[in-house]
Amino acid sequence: MRLRNKPWAEEMITSHPEVIIPNPEDFKGNWQAVFGNDNPLHIEVGTGKGQFVTGMALQNPSINYIGIELYDSVIVCALENILEAKSPANLRLLKVNGADLYKFFEKNDVERVYLNFSDPWPKLRHAKRRLTHEGFLKLYESILVDNGEVHFKTDNRGLFEYSLISMSEYGMLLKYVSLDLHANMPEDNIMTEYEQKFSAKGQPIYRLESQFITK
Repeated sequence: MRLRNKPWAEEMITSHPEVIIPNPEDFKGNWQAVFGNDNPLHIEVGTGKGQFVTGMALQNPSINYIGIELYDSVIVCALENILEAKSPANLRLLKVNGADLYKFFEKNDVERVYLNFSDPWPKLRHAKRRLTHEGFLKLYESILVDNGEVHFKTDNRGLFEYSLISMSEYGMLLKYVSLDLHANMPEDNIMTEYEQKFSAKGQPIYRLESQFITK
């Protein structure tokens, strides 16, 4: 995906520290201080334009959400969506690399991780970059509560099959698997921008819910 440069993005991002937290490492192990409560925390790694995480926050006010996105030109779109939604009190953004989650969260900080329409990295030599690779699963497990969950959506059949195998081999429990989510779509499903685009073209949406098993 080619990112369109937005020269004004950096200034807008720094102008809204109440949404995009400028010093997230300061809250490692103490995210309650940010939200002012001890509600469960869910994070979305690769939040894109923020449609999903904003919808989830509005739908579930008793859960705290953090959307994670690295690029200025993308996260500023998520910021605009959040401001348009009147900045839900249970929603924040981090402009950080998803591979660095350990710098900002510790064990038991997070209850659930969402991965939506992640880059499939189809070449074998890039497998370690896939967000469902064993290395990333180990990272998620290190910040999740015991028996924490990973929820995953994609339109890419190859990545979905890879993820099923990766999570199974890691020893995770596959609680829910759908090869065509929209054929029998749950009422509480919040669609991402990509999900709307691909489903409108008739492409199946694959979804799974997996859980780490405490040993």
